[in-house]
Amino acid sequence: MDMNSVLTVVLVLIGAPIIGCLAAGIDRKITARLQGRVGPPILQPYYDVKKLLSKDNMIVNGSQNFYVVVYLIFIILSLLMLVFKADMLMIIFVYTVASLALIVGGMSTGSPYARAGSSREIMAILSYEPILILYALAIYLLTGTFKLSAVLDASTPILMYTPLIFIAMLFVLNIKLKKSPFDYSTSHHAHQELVKGMLTEYSGPGFATIEIAHFYEYVFLTGLIFVFWAANPLIGALIAIVAYLLVIVIDNITARVYWQWMLKLSWTFLLAISIVNIAFLYISGVKIV
Repeated sequence: MDMNSVLTVVLVLIGAPIIGCLAAGIDRKITARLQGRVGPPILQPYYDVKKLLSKDNMIVNGSQNFYVVVYLIFIILSLLMLVFKADMLMIIFVYTVASLALIVGGMSTGSPYARAGSSREIMAILSYEPILILYALAIYLLTGTFKLSAVLDASTPILMYTPLIFIAMLFVLNIKLKKSPFDYSTSHHAHQELVKGMLTEYSGPGFATIEIAHFYEYVFLTGLIFVFWAANPLIGALIAIVAYLLVIVIDNITARVYWQWMLKLSWTFLLAISIVNIAFLYISGVKIV
């Protein structure tokens, strides 16, 4: 690994959680404003993590925090692979492993609330995973390879040819950020349930690690949106920011739905429009490289 690569890794490891923390703080501030409240300071997520790290490490069993560490490692790995323009299918695989680690961690605690939340998260994976696969397939049809380097080096943004998949990915962003109407596996908002789903038995440093992983995940998910217009980094970043703000607004104007509704939406409307987009790319044979 050359010096530039080492520097990139260091910047991602340090910069991504800072950006993710600010994104989480902005989320809280905008949500508060939309609800007519002042809200916490933008750095409140940082203060929360700092306080959690100072608490005792209370665990139900010896393995639950191991799964949290695995979750953090694979989230960081998926982000690094995205930054280094790796194979999109492999990025999706690594990211899925991270989600599964958190599910197993919730299951391992034995809490009925955590088990229920973990089961709901499995339904969420079944909902968005096909869309991610079709996203990768669209990249392959446009470039002839699954490697993101071809997309990022192309002069034409893939959004020009994948508008329907882009719409589907906005729903995926909503599901993965655990926002209403798809927030039911971890109870992101306190008013929805008395316990926090699959994260119920986590506290102290273990829960702080999950929050830090979420900071990285915010950057990773918005990075997937950025790829749609990677030909111009400024426009790509703007689209990613607008998508993130849109998800926050949707979160505050919709009510949570049952997992059956989410699964039905994903496997009918979202899957249908994504397949239509894939069919167009296949029939037209359009290439951006």
